[in-house]
Amino acid sequence: MKMRKGFTLIELLVVIAIIGLLATIAFIALNSPRQKARDSKRAADMKQLRTALELYFNTKGSYPPESGDGEIGNPANGQGCLGDLGWELDTSCAAPIYMGVAPRDPSNTATNPGNNRPCETTALACNYSYDQINIGTGTNNGYEIHFRLERGTGGLDAGLGCATEAGVGATCSH
Repeated sequence: MKMRKGFTLIELLVVIAIIGLLATIAFIALNSPRQKARDSKRAADMKQLRTALELYFNTKGSYPPESGDGEIGNPANGQGCLGDLGWELDTSCAAPIYMGVAPRDPSNTATNPGNNRPCETTALACNYSYDQINIGTGTNNGYEIHFRLERGTGGLDAGLGCATEAGVGATCSH
């Protein structure tokens, strides 16, 4: 009896199909943790931004004015750092520097400049956006930073989020 060497075409196709199915399942299973990790990064970014803005407020007595289209963390189109002059276009801020490099959304949407405060709209992917506001009879005594969560984290639900001088939540307090 003659022995054959190798696999038949059917056997190879079955093995390739099984590997493809396992790869698809692994990709789907890892997608959720990636979204959660990006949301955790966004929450941490809001804390850093709020801290830098409070340092600025304690020194200047007001929050910095918004500049350009209000994007944060996108030097090509928005603001790259927070220095003595407020939000500045690059990472060479005027001293004192409150935040040397402004964080950018971890989904890398900042590589697409010109979004014009996209986090205030229904678009899913967006850059962080900053608005200076006046509360009551005060001047430049408030701000809003808009961001979007994919799945939710730390008590915040998925969707549009807002960080203000009063805290972080699903809606702006102003």
